[in-house]
Amino acid sequence: MEQACHPASEQPGKGESLSRAKIDKLMENLQGWQHQDTLISKTYPFKNYYQTIAFVNAVAWMTHKEDHHPDLTVSYNSCRVEYSTHAIGGLSINDFICAAKVDALFTL
Repeated sequence: MEQACHPASEQPGKGESLSRAKIDKLMENLQGWQHQDTLISKTYPFKNYYQTIAFVNAVAWMTHKEDHHPDLTVSYNSCRVEYSTHAIGGLSINDFICAAKVDALFTL
């Protein structure tokens, strides 16, 4: 996804979470992601700890540049990525932009 993240105050709806219909539509563009309540998540598998940490570092760099940070759960051979916009208590377009960018990192 080529879009960049924007502060919640600059988004349509100004700080409101996305509607269920919009979430469902955006989920169609994300392979393997799951929607639960106020978050979307995906677990990425790896062969070893080194590959897992390399992925975590790439995600950290990208999300720092986007200024939209996920919750990460890291184990030896996997990393679970969870996105939610805590400031609005739900999902924003930023969550979907960054989820697509994380997927792009995984395919590198």
